[in-house]
Amino acid sequence: MRKIMILGTGAQGSTIAKRMQEEPSIEEIVCADYDMRAAEELEKSLSKAKAVRVDARDVANIVAAAKGCELIVNGLPPTFNMRLMDAALEARASYLDMASCADENDDWVNGVRIQLARDAAFKKAGLTALINCGSAPGIANVVTRDACEQLDSVDTIEINVYEGVWTTRFIPFWWSPETAFQDMADEPVVYENGQFKIVPPFNRPEWVDFRGIGKRLMCDHHHEETATMGLLADRYLKGAKNIYFRYGGPGCDLAKRFWEMGLLSSKPVEVDGVEIVPMRLISKLTPPAPKYAKEIQEVIEAGIELEEGAFLVRVDGLRDGHKVRIDSYVNAPGLRASFAKAKISHESYLTGQCASLFVKMLANGNVTQKGVFPPEVLDADARNYFLREAAKLDLTVDQYVERRLF
Repeated sequence: MRKIMILGTGAQGSTIAKRMQEEPSIEEIVCADYDMRAAEELEKSLSKAKAVRVDARDVANIVAAAKGCELIVNGLPPTFNMRLMDAALEARASYLDMASCADENDDWVNGVRIQLARDAAFKKAGLTALINCGSAPGIANVVTRDACEQLDSVDTIEINVYEGVWTTRFIPFWWSPETAFQDMADEPVVYENGQFKIVPPFNRPEWVDFRGIGKRLMCDHHHEETATMGLLADRYLKGAKNIYFRYGGPGCDLAKRFWEMGLLSSKPVEVDGVEIVPMRLISKLTPPAPKYAKEIQEVIEAGIELEEGAFLVRVDGLRDGHKVRIDSYVNAPGLRASFAKAKISHESYLTGQCASLFVKMLANGNVTQKGVFPPEVLDADARNYFLREAAKLDLTVDQYVERRLF
């Protein structure tokens, strides 16, 4: 694959560009953004990079910038997904993104269905559109499929992500606070008894005992995995009946208190004769996630009080008539280690490196399937290749299998 375009050169897009600089098969990386600062920084630092200004609201503008590109990598907010998918088809390029979004009626499952509905068009064009390719979703989906393949049937899939980083400076989230608060205010979609179900925010709080750190409070959280996996459960996940995504950590605890106070509402409230949207106010006042190396270094030097985390994919099912539980822990470098390795945060490292591996697989022909699909659909060779390459980046998986005799 000679030429690719990365549209959106923020934390994840820039990480992908830096990794693709190392790939011999890639000769040119078109780094496209409306705000040119990060794109131009990449052009200065990477010999293969070319900075281009692109208005992602205009499909024709995307297509023109992608001329000659064989792959379009979407590093923008997922509201741009369909425009970029349409542009990829028109430009005859494969496509990759890191997240999905709801449809115009705020239906998340249908939002995924709309993306999957492009499957026939991409197959007809002989192209691949790999969606939801980061950490969660992304490596979470690969690990889930691996566990499911070891069972005869699957009852429950539960993805648990716990993030705990306490710094001297108040940094509640290491990604966009606006996105974080909105995700937590959204009503999660769970897949229960073979049906999609909408539940309240922070639903089903429960203490989960993680290896290495002990019990931490987790709750249902809005995320793409329940939608893609629920839609594909019968074909690829051994008929899983229940699928949940659960989240916890100090950022979640903070958001829950704000939600209980009504501060995550998008409905205006009157304060001394002035209308204020609580969500907008909270998002505006919350410190942004450190983005550039100097900013991250300053936070680390100011002091880290505690770093802890857990990324657990738990799959319960049957094998040879016995109940089996497979716990898969994804291990990744923390904040200090990620900065030492790549001058980026732990959040950017895990998501960006995973996304880079999926891009690498598309660029080097390790993904032969055509059409539109998330990572749990990848064939065994592609999944195994991904996990082997991830281990080289210190992204490893420890798996524990418990079998009940009777």
